[in-house]
Amino acid sequence: MHLPTLLLAEDHAETAELLCELLLPEFDVIAQVHDGIALVAAAGKLSPDVIVSDISMPGLDGIAAAAAILRTNAAARIVLVTVHADPLLAERGMAVGAMGYVLKRQAGDDLIPAVLSALRGEHYVSRPRLPKTVHRKP
Repeated sequence: MHLPTLLLAEDHAETAELLCELLLPEFDVIAQVHDGIALVAAAGKLSPDVIVSDISMPGLDGIAAAAAILRTNAAARIVLVTVHADPLLAERGMAVGAMGYVLKRQAGDDLIPAVLSALRGEHYVSRPRLPKTVHRKP
């Protein structure tokens, strides 16, 4: 069975490992990079089916890297992941052509659906969720 190929860009090693573990059952993670410049180079060389990229990275941030990738390959499917629940940041990412915007704290629920949506040519944006409250009896 052919799994879709995926390029992962994340500058924090522990987070990259967690994201990779989450993605591996559904995707063939063909490479991991740790900064935006390496992401642009790897995307051009490897032509993955989908790219998952952190936004805050050294060199080029994920949005700038996405814009650079999409200038040379308009068909690239990119999902951005971030800790920032900022609607303006999501708008910036989607405006350059990213297909998804996933909050890291919701990656367990949202990342695979976002990547699958991107592969279908559909957009996916995590919605901030309120923390669960504990109800105490009086």
